[in-house]
Amino acid sequence: MGHGQALVDILTRSVSPLDRERAALHVLDWVGCAAAGALTPPGVAIRAWARTQNAGPCRTVGALSLDARDAALVNGAVGNILEMDDFHRAAIVHPGPVVVPAALAQAQARDASADALLDAVVRGMEAMIRVGQSVGPAHYRHFHTTATCGVFGAAAAAASLLQLGPSHWLDALGNAGTQAAGLWQCRLEDTMSKQLHNGRAAQSGMLAAQLAVHGFTGAHQIFEGPLGFWAGLCPDAHPDRLIEEPDRPWQIHDCSFKPWPACRHTHPLIDAALALRDKVPVARIRNLRVSGYRDAIGFCNHPTPATPVQAKFSLQHAAAVVLLRGRPTLDDFDMGAVRDPDVTQLRARVSIAEDTTLTARYPRHFGAALEVELDDGTCITEHRADALGDTECPLSHDALLGKARMLMEASGYSDAHMSRMIDACLALAHGGPVKAVVAELQ
Repeated sequence: MGHGQALVDILTRSVSPLDRERAALHVLDWVGCAAAGALTPPGVAIRAWARTQNAGPCRTVGALSLDARDAALVNGAVGNILEMDDFHRAAIVHPGPVVVPAALAQAQARDASADALLDAVVRGMEAMIRVGQSVGPAHYRHFHTTATCGVFGAAAAAASLLQLGPSHWLDALGNAGTQAAGLWQCRLEDTMSKQLHNGRAAQSGMLAAQLAVHGFTGAHQIFEGPLGFWAGLCPDAHPDRLIEEPDRPWQIHDCSFKPWPACRHTHPLIDAALALRDKVPVARIRNLRVSGYRDAIGFCNHPTPATPVQAKFSLQHAAAVVLLRGRPTLDDFDMGAVRDPDVTQLRARVSIAEDTTLTARYPRHFGAALEVELDDGTCITEHRADALGDTECPLSHDALLGKARMLMEASGYSDAHMSRMIDACLALAHGGPVKAVVAELQ
């Protein structure tokens, strides 16, 4: 049996009511992230493009009505802009902002039930996570894994909703994999390409599944073939991880919800800084020393960020702004915070070093340490083995709802509107209509 067929067998298992409850939370989390992301410059630009497209039956953020594939592109593009989207550590992918838009668009196109939508979210996230676990570290150095692995997740979500047979599932995965793309050059420049990565992954995966309905074939050995995904994009792939533990619980339960509006690699440092804030007077700080794992430093070593995006990927900025201001909000990564003289001065005192022990535990665990040296030479250190929102220290249900409210409020939702959206998302797990969720998108 090939890897693709084994994966299809895993993905077509039954989904329980408990799994659907978890999926409904990821839908809500995406709604909050997308609502706020839609008002940012990338969100405004993608919605302006969408207004030039033909109308269709699927509603998006911005209250647009589009064809299903265009809806998936628009909704997929806005859910990760603020860096608050869900995350799977071992796979290093953000499943929600790709899988939920694909599933939501396909569900609207088919007028699917809530159960069918949530089953698709569970299966799509499983596919995306398993592919992410298989690609190997070298892939992540050049490719945006949420995009390259996300196209498989979107295809699986759509395939579930379209009720494809086993051979057509393989066609969908094959044609999804041949579209896998997303180069990391976008994070080295001030661009909007990262949003295009997510949107196209959602759109392309959906297209692959829709083509399969009509007998459009794809490579059944897209993973292991000599010219396939692993051979072409993953020089140190771990093929067995795609299909290991086939009977394990759905991995949606292993995903993390992000509390802070910055790259996930900064989060354990943010948690450590919050713990230190009440212990040290900021005016007496002489130096700050950050210890992190290799990827955190590789992605987030930006001592002098010049844009909000760079600030979200700056360990130096995260440490400084949290020690000065406390629990970070969206405003703490805008241009005002980037240019704040107090933040700038404290950022300049931050040094970064790899901790090989933390690197050895990564990506199963995202850890960090922050040492503060005071003006009298006293040093105080705070360690974090895992970040808030991970399975070891999960966000509470109330905190998750509070995050969604904060994001929707930032996007202009009224209190009544927020309550209706939250109720509609949570009701999905009990058979509530999909239309009730999409009707509240604005």
